[in-house]
Amino acid sequence: MQKIFLKNQDLNLANNMSNLHTSEIKLTVGLDENQVPETLHWSAQDGGVENEQAKAMLLSVWDSNNKESLKIDLWTKDMPVDEMKIFFHQTLVSLSDTFMKATQDEKMTATMKDFCSYFEKNLGLK
Repeated sequence: MQKIFLKNQDLNLANNMSNLHTSEIKLTVGLDENQVPETLHWSAQDGGVENEQAKAMLLSVWDSNNKESLKIDLWTKDMPVDEMKIFFHQTLVSLSDTFMKATQDEKMTATMKDFCSYFEKNLGLK
């Protein structure tokens, strides 16, 4: 069983950055003999999540030093393809929302949303 630990650190700016809160998100990946994920579980104590099962996960982090994203994309071998298509659509919609929140770029967000609609329609999800 492979364990991946992620830590999120929030600075409390209201208290002059004097209080540091650390939150841990834990991912546990059960692998078969060929290193293919069979099980995925995650926990986030601050979010009230304890050892919840998942069928897929996409994780990206930004390496500011190298100006590149690093990612881990995992799904279990029993993840149904039809659910994977829904998962990707919902992820693309969420990325569009996050892009807008992070950049306030309405024009590009609209383009991303248009692609999400195209993706949904052409996969027959609608």
